Amino acid sequence: MSNKGLPFGKKNYIIMLSGLAVLVIGFVIMSLDTKPYGFGFLGLTLGPLVVMAGFIIQFFAILHNPDKSK
Repeated sequence: MSNKGLPFGKKNYIIMLSGLAVLVIGFVIMSLDTKPYGFGFLGLTLGPLVVMAGFIIQFFAILHNPDKSK
């Protein structure tokens, strides 16, 4: 049992990097909130939704089968 190559395909890694970028953008949005303790719209609504979207993108990147996409 030897692994030949990487566990994911090139498309998987591209999707993972885009998901990581969305995660970072979400955390930056949460940090931009001007209300005390982050209780404004950016800290409680928009930022967490963007972070959740980033995790969903990561989920699909892991489950994407590179053999079926050819």
